[in-house]
Amino acid sequence: MSTQRVIVVMGVAGTGKTTVGRLLAERLGLPYAEGDAFHPAANVAKMAAGRPLDDADRWPWLDAVGEWIRNRAGTCGGVIAASSLKRVYRDRLRAAAPRAVFVHLTGERPLIEERMAARRGHFMPATLLESQFAALEPLQDDETGVEIDVSGPPEDVTERALAALRRLPTPGN
Repeated sequence: MSTQRVIVVMGVAGTGKTTVGRLLAERLGLPYAEGDAFHPAANVAKMAAGRPLDDADRWPWLDAVGEWIRNRAGTCGGVIAASSLKRVYRDRLRAAAPRAVFVHLTGERPLIEERMAARRGHFMPATLLESQFAALEPLQDDETGVEIDVSGPPEDVTERALAALRRLPTPGN
């Protein structure tokens, strides 16, 4: 797997995007970015108030994430955690970095609900999980990426992701 690729760790809230993303970046020796840090303050306030974002809220965020991945694609590479729930969102990110690879973290709803309930200090309330699942469009066959189940410790999830990423064709092949 090329270290020049940008890996977008995607999925609904509570799947472990931040934890797995950091572990992947560490294992691959790549820079890491937290997608939540790219949200405008208004988006964070809206989610913290228990209101889901709509597409109009997400476009500026996606553009900021896209700028980060564009700056790393083909150079140092990188890993970023960004929900990327809809195909149109992933298409927008791929417009910035066509070779971006998506790691879709998936899991059973009860497990994700349990993890959301256990989180402390995050602006995203568990009440928004339903809206996340409603918006989710899994990776399609023509999208470069892998789907990884999040059951088990984060280190195991990361190892499964690394193994799956290694099986992907290298860019240009």
